[in-house]
Amino acid sequence: MNVGDSVGTIVGARVSGPGSELLPEGLLDVVIADGRIVDIAPTRALRPVGDVLRADGGWLIPGLWDHHVHTVQWALVAQREDLGSVGSAAGAARVMGGAPVLADGRRIGTGFRDALWPDAADLELLDAATGGIPTYLINADVHSVWLNSAAQHREGLQTGPDGMLREAPAFEISRRLNAADPIIADGLVADAARAAARRGVVGLVDLDMAWNVESWARRLAGGFDTLRAEFGIYPDLLDRALAEGLRTGDAVGEGGLVTVGSLKVITDGSLGTRTAACSHPYPGDGHDHGMLTVPPAELLELMTRATAGGLSCAIHAIGDVANSHALEAFASTGATGTIEHAQLVAHADIPRFARLGVGASVQPEHAVDDRDLTDTIWADQTALAYPLRALADSGANLLFGSDAPVSPLDPWAAMAAAVFRTRDGRPAWRPEQALDAATALAASTRGGSADPAVIAPGVVADLALCAADPLTADEPAMRGMEVTATLLGGRLTHLA
Repeated sequence: MNVGDSVGTIVGARVSGPGSELLPEGLLDVVIADGRIVDIAPTRALRPVGDVLRADGGWLIPGLWDHHVHTVQWALVAQREDLGSVGSAAGAARVMGGAPVLADGRRIGTGFRDALWPDAADLELLDAATGGIPTYLINADVHSVWLNSAAQHREGLQTGPDGMLREAPAFEISRRLNAADPIIADGLVADAARAAARRGVVGLVDLDMAWNVESWARRLAGGFDTLRAEFGIYPDLLDRALAEGLRTGDAVGEGGLVTVGSLKVITDGSLGTRTAACSHPYPGDGHDHGMLTVPPAELLELMTRATAGGLSCAIHAIGDVANSHALEAFASTGATGTIEHAQLVAHADIPRFARLGVGASVQPEHAVDDRDLTDTIWADQTALAYPLRALADSGANLLFGSDAPVSPLDPWAAMAAAVFRTRDGRPAWRPEQALDAATALAASTRGGSADPAVIAPGVVADLALCAADPLTADEPAMRGMEVTATLLGGRLTHLA
């Protein structure tokens, strides 16, 4: 068989993950017709129909979802200089001075983490290293951008002496940088989607800061068929979405692969940029509690309008103050949807997620990435940081994602971070917040931990075939999980 072929029968698979306890033990055959599972039986109990995919004892699981992706920015990373391992401002400036110049005359770097640099961002330092070529360095958290003077001139703006833009101005620069030629951008998105399929991914939630209706309709018309996608709508485009009658769940284009998602509202900053809205001040300034980028009254108004128009809500809240305001807004408006990130949550707010039916759309790799930042910058916070176990125990629906390109789009990395709370051989960080593998896998499916995708007759055949059982894998094995096949509605999108 080849990628693009439709599978009639998967022969000789072991089933793992949500719902597997209801199936017979041992090797099973799974029969698929019209994109859905129609029968499951012990191997050789049924006559195979259609084209056969031989599982050879591999482990079949529901297809995986990434519930938080900035799709074009994730795809464009392939063209940008990786700054993830750079340990200082001077080092970042030096790397960018030697970075390739893109076709549009700019240098773009991404992934720096300056919160623990021994030196500070400085415009003169960056200018000395990069000269007259417009140069942009995007923070790993995307909440700040460091620009040299040539870039500032090109963009028609001026920063302070550090050359740094934060929050809304930084997002505007990212929008401009992400406004690539659609032919180029769509090709990169297609490449990135195929890479995701190789990791067992069948769908993503796209939170690009753009009018995503047009982008996805264009991709579908161009033949995109690798993943399902739900896309977000930002406040500046809410009027247009309501005027056009868009409602959460509406299909866009042909084939049913792409649907309208939620109104996305960013209500505070981030940990890395030290702008997440927190109840206790940041070190060094007793008055710095971060920032609410959307006042509570404005958030209520936005969520009320979205809910009345049939849109669910995805509310970015990282600090505990922002999470409290977001939960209050869900309670007051009756909105449905998710809180995105939920990185620092007051103890009293943990049970409110389940009580209000608000999903916790979280990125477990951020906990591993940010463990040193959290122990330093949030050392005095009394709320719970990265409270995965606490949320799960309270009955909250966990939905895992990557926030790509903030973290790589790899659900196995997210699951490993959630279960083992470590990477690179370091001791587990705050292991009391670790999850069991079954919950982590469920959170990586479309419905999340409380309503996971299952393998059963009648369900859509979005599946992944693994070389090992995810529920028994250790940390290296989970991160390196070999996916031998991925099926989207019974059609192969990846075959090793």
